[in-house]
Amino acid sequence: MTQSVAWPVVKRSLVAILRGIKPDEAEGIVDVLIEAGFEMIEVPLNSPDPFVSIERLATRFGKQCLIGAGTVVNAPDCVRVAEAGGRLMVSPNVDAEVLATAQAYDMVTMPGVLTPSEAFLALRCGASALKFFPASVLGPSGIAAQLAVLPKGVVVGAVGGVSDTNLASYVAAGVRAFGLGSSLYKPGMTASDVRATARASVRAYDEATASA
Repeated sequence: MTQSVAWPVVKRSLVAILRGIKPDEAEGIVDVLIEAGFEMIEVPLNSPDPFVSIERLATRFGKQCLIGAGTVVNAPDCVRVAEAGGRLMVSPNVDAEVLATAQAYDMVTMPGVLTPSEAFLALRCGASALKFFPASVLGPSGIAAQLAVLPKGVVVGAVGGVSDTNLASYVAAGVRAFGLGSSLYKPGMTASDVRATARASVRAYDEATASA
């Protein structure tokens, strides 16, 4: 099994997925996310000028939180993310070359998995954490069933269809990391809008984990 870069020690394992964000609005949005309690930020590469956003965010917030990219599906893009200052690599799939490239740049990795075969492959390739995606297809019970056979201590995240309204059910199933997308941010939302959704997400996470 390849040695992985450890998942970071953070107060809340919440990744803000800012799909569709533009460089000129990225800093203002991330400012309120950090204020609300987020410590991990993902700019999907199918957003407008994502490498510009990542570089600006890494320069301004890189010492406060983990900045990186999502929807990383090939090694050259992974290199570009690292060169822009990104330290988090999130993908929708398991690609050994992408994971090896990310590890070479000392990046935290969270590849997407749906089945036990994919989960064990990702771990063998050195993933820092597993991203069950789309989580809405498996539901809390489906992820819990796979947790029963995965190695103890593996960081398991749920992404896709997760929001402040159903996060507690995933926590009850054993999930401790979450990627929050459209429930947190949609293109066109203002910093004020995001402040409200971010606070709701943090509150839901805190309440769920406190009682888990």
